[in-house]
Amino acid sequence: MELKKQSMFAAGLISVRYPSVSGIAIQMTYYQKTVNHVLMVRTVNIFPTSFAYFNMDCLVKGCDGGGFDLTAVVASMVKARKKVQKGKLDCAGKVDAVDADHASVDYEIVIEYS
Repeated sequence: MELKKQSMFAAGLISVRYPSVSGIAIQMTYYQKTVNHVLMVRTVNIFPTSFAYFNMDCLVKGCDGGGFDLTAVVASMVKARKKVQKGKLDCAGKVDAVDADHASVDYEIVIEYS
């Protein structure tokens, strides 16, 4: 938990790192490799006063070192002033007694510029 806080502070604020951005909405559908395929659907709203931290945790219990890092996606979108991007990421973490491809996320990122 402390390491995550340090990473968030190191990322800086949206208003400092991306001054042209007035807001970001990230819609994610989490999938797991089980009978109930869809684990969760969520939307994360990010404001200029939010940290520029885009590493979302894996929701599979016991996943070690996993998650979904959208930092490079957001950075490339801002650099190109792109407004919408969709994609998919697989969790690179490890869970005992579970397949390597235990979780994935479909995402849609929408960025508003000032």
